[in-house]
Amino acid sequence: MVYTRKDVSTLTRSEVRRFVDALLELKRRGEYGEFVRTHIEHFVSDGESGLRAAHMAPSFLPWHRKFVLDLEQALRRVDDSVTVPYWDWTRDRSRTALPWTEDLLGGTGRSSDRQVMSGPFAFRHGQWTITEGVTDTRYLTRDLGRAKNPIALPTSAELEAALADALYDQAPWDSTSAKGFRNRMEGWGPGRPPASWRNHNRVHRWVGGHMVSSASVNDPVFWLHHAFVDLQWSRWQQRHRDARYLPAEPLPRGDAQHGRVVAWQEKLPPWDVTPEELEDHDRIYRYA
Repeated sequence: MVYTRKDVSTLTRSEVRRFVDALLELKRRGEYGEFVRTHIEHFVSDGESGLRAAHMAPSFLPWHRKFVLDLEQALRRVDDSVTVPYWDWTRDRSRTALPWTEDLLGGTGRSSDRQVMSGPFAFRHGQWTITEGVTDTRYLTRDLGRAKNPIALPTSAELEAALADALYDQAPWDSTSAKGFRNRMEGWGPGRPPASWRNHNRVHRWVGGHMVSSASVNDPVFWLHHAFVDLQWSRWQQRHRDARYLPAEPLPRGDAQHGRVVAWQEKLPPWDVTPEELEDHDRIYRYA
């Protein structure tokens, strides 16, 4: 049966509680750490050798679609009424708006060490200890808006600039691709930070703390953020119906990106699934 992902601002109190409780249960069971490890293991950048499946590559969108879907299916094994909500960061833009409420994700971190002190994922409540990460920090950290060097969340106009690009991606198929929806959405822009951080990347930087590392999955906002990114891919597909994932074929030997990016019908690690198979989600979930 097809289920619906909702805007987080439309959730009832019961839906919020069930979503939070299911996340905490995955954490208690030890399943949540597996998602963190998977993201860390597949965080390969342009400057590293080997296949880039999750970031700085055409498969950024299908990889994260599958990743969010796996988390959602795990949540639904705990409570089959739960779906992953999305956070529209073009509208809910302040440090006190949803989803930064006491009953949902809690707020920003304290100034001394960026430790999150409010909400169900605060370390002090004993239910959200960081066990998988790139540092030894045991508590969740955030710095909403970057207090000492403020930045703003992406605007609807900046998001529209990505959606308007009818090309999916182009060579060199990495963070320097000048055109294409994928990189405009992923957010690797020209110039120096923070101006070069666009859309998806800028949101990670705005949240701060754990969200700026390969261990970003430790912050549950990761899922709400990527559900919204996934929704944008759906909207892009609806707007540009003749456009398709690129590259369509594996890159030839001699190409600098040969063996480093996933083509349309190639398998996405760590799953036995291709970008082609992930283009249509309507038989599994839809967006409200």
